[in-house]
Amino acid sequence: MVVPSKKQVPAVAADDRPEALKTPRASGRRLRGAVVHYLGTAIVSGRIAPGERLTGEVANSEALDVSRSAYREAVQVLTAKGLVESRPKAGTRVLPRSRWNLLDPAVLAWAFSGEPDADLVRDIFELRAIVEPAAARLAAERRDKADIKAMRDALARMRRHTLATEEGRAADRDFHDALLRSTRNEALIALSASIGAAVSWTTRYKQRLRALPRDPVPDHVRVFDAIAAGDAEAASTAMRSLIDLAHDDTRHSM
Repeated sequence: MVVPSKKQVPAVAADDRPEALKTPRASGRRLRGAVVHYLGTAIVSGRIAPGERLTGEVANSEALDVSRSAYREAVQVLTAKGLVESRPKAGTRVLPRSRWNLLDPAVLAWAFSGEPDADLVRDIFELRAIVEPAAARLAAERRDKADIKAMRDALARMRRHTLATEEGRAADRDFHDALLRSTRNEALIALSASIGAAVSWTTRYKQRLRALPRDPVPDHVRVFDAIAAGDAEAASTAMRSLIDLAHDDTRHSM
């Protein structure tokens, strides 16, 4: 077991290891994913703070009971997401939050695996308020019949399953994805995975302790109706209202 020193990642107790790390026959990919999740969650939650240095590759791979190559690959994934940086002799350190790829779906998942930072929640909703009303405006101007069908089908599944289920939240992601795709703007479409993850995780978070305070499906219907009618101004206004109400619900949940 690793003996932690100041400014280094804490030792990993056997009972604290992810389930995949306790399974002798787990595949290399699964082991790497479990290490990435374990360290990523620890960093994003603040248990391993910016500036702290991870203990050495040998010590940490032994503490996690994985091969050095699996641990090394996990660190490479975290490096690609901007969470850590490795330098010769200096080791691997956690980077400042400003360097993190906060829009990466995995980073968002780690942020909402516990109690998310209030500033991060605010930042996410501010980003959505900047991007999505403008996207709804473009969607109203550029959508075609296939886009309208995709959004209508997603709404039908949201109603059928409700946002309290994974199926309903998947439909919610599909609705926002179809909306962004209907803008015909490749830069906006590139944000689809990030926006979808933000929508899904904030919705899941809001109902972690109790049912959603209200049904958000009608808010989506108003956005859809305006886009289907080709009313750009109404689509933008309806989307801004949807985001403001979702932000209010999330703040109350916190």
